[in-house]
Amino acid sequence: MATTYCDVVARMEPGNVHTHYHNHEYGFPIHDDDQLFGRLVLEINQAGLSWTTILIKKDNFFKAYDGFNIRKVSQYGDEKIAALLNDAGIIRNRLKILAAIENARRIIDLQQEFGSFKNWLDHHHPMSKEQWVKLFKKHFKFTGGEIVNEFLMSTGYLPGAHHPGCPIYKKVLATKPAWNHLQ
Repeated sequence: MATTYCDVVARMEPGNVHTHYHNHEYGFPIHDDDQLFGRLVLEINQAGLSWTTILIKKDNFFKAYDGFNIRKVSQYGDEKIAALLNDAGIIRNRLKILAAIENARRIIDLQQEFGSFKNWLDHHHPMSKEQWVKLFKKHFKFTGGEIVNEFLMSTGYLPGAHHPGCPIYKKVLATKPAWNHLQ
């Protein structure tokens, strides 16, 4: 049997950055567009790095990206990009920073069409991982298979965040809409 995130967290010391994320965030549905956008930004920034690095820098990302306010991020210009590239508290990767800005702009377009980013996600749910990846690549920058998979698992749209024996599994399941229990 493959090792899951649940198994890894169970072996960690209490208070580890992964423990809070696993027990209170991972796999739980997110209803707020700015929070969904924030999770997407974090998943994009994790590419090529460890999730530990992202969790340690999570609060810094929140501050640097104006609380992941989609409207504010969509308006970032050269001055803000330069500030982000010089912010040691986040991942200073130009492609990832530019992807966050462009993705914020694209989410605004989806909000105009669907009412919210969450409504757009719900409109397409359920789909297979492969279908989601194709859809995300059509609409967003810097969204490959692993990024899309982790974003959707971490926000409750794809199964697999917790195994059924994990004590958090039932808590996550109880927070999902009835249509999501079919996964």
